[in-house]
Amino acid sequence: MAANERRILRCAVYSRKSSEHGLEQDFNSLDAQREAAEAYIKSQAHEGWRLVKARYDDGGLSGGTLERPALQTLLAEIRLRKVDIVYKVDRIPSAFGPSMAILGGWCVS
Repeated sequence: MAANERRILRCAVYSRKSSEHGLEQDFNSLDAQREAAEAYIKSQAHEGWRLVKARYDDGGLSGGTLERPALQTLLAEIRLRKVDIVYKVDRIPSAFGPSMAILGGWCVS
């Protein structure tokens, strides 16, 4: 890689809402979380950040467990090295931190 080239960093957005209340709305909390994260990722384009199109949304599921379908899919994508950055870390429980380090991914808050 040339000195003036930036490495492309594939950025996934993980969103979660613990209750199902409001998820039936056309624009809900999961959409708002994703919209904010997408804007931040776009602001980091100069650093090589690129949004992964796949959605990782767990609506109506507690953050007290890692047994969430979208989170498990995201973890699999990280293991396959399809994701470099996960944004928005405050939606991922602290128990996830050691797993992320083992997987070699980056978390950006």
